Amino acid sequence: MGKIFYLMGKSASGKDTLYSMIKEKMPDLKSVVLYTTRPMREGEENGVQYYFITLPEYEELLNAGKIIEHRDYKTVHGIWSYMTVDDGQIDLESFSYIMIGTLESYNSLRKVLGTENMVPIYITIDDGIRLQRALDREKKQKEPKYAEMCRRFLADEADFAPDKLQNAGIKKAFVNEALDETYEEISSYIKEVLKDCLR
Repeated sequence: MGKIFYLMGKSASGKDTLYSMIKEKMPDLKSVVLYTTRPMREGEENGVQYYFITLPEYEELLNAGKIIEHRDYKTVHGIWSYMTVDDGQIDLESFSYIMIGTLESYNSLRKVLGTENMVPIYITIDDGIRLQRALDREKKQKEPKYAEMCRRFLADEADFAPDKLQNAGIKKAFVNEALDETYEEISSYIKEVLKDCLR
């Protein structure tokens, strides 16, 4: 039986970069591409970071019972939805996976796929560094959305509150002060978990 290694963390904690590194350097782990109704950002590709879909397409998936878990966020630009879709990407009988998302989506997947199949990987970093990273990233966009960046930053404080992490059974955090070192720590952890599965 495979495992789903689930990366999560506050915005600009470096989780997207670490996710890309794990996908590249640990090719035996399959990836699951989530779906979203939010607009595509500069540099993103459909089917790589997300499948970008319209509201009618989202409703079609919902009505067909294809959505495993979803969450809606009220942003300054309207409601953006993110979801995991039952589209044949997940086969735990044959593979282990690397996924990325929120604490909320992790909890939803635990309920559907089973806690024993989910392995949380929580990424954290000093808030000052994180805020500067978020600002630097937003400046590079053609149309920076600073209000949305601030909303996301503040929402993270509530979304990843210590009691919520504890209720989700998350006891270990990977502090991303040096990217390569954090990757090595995470990859070693993943290998150890997979080794335990074979014992």
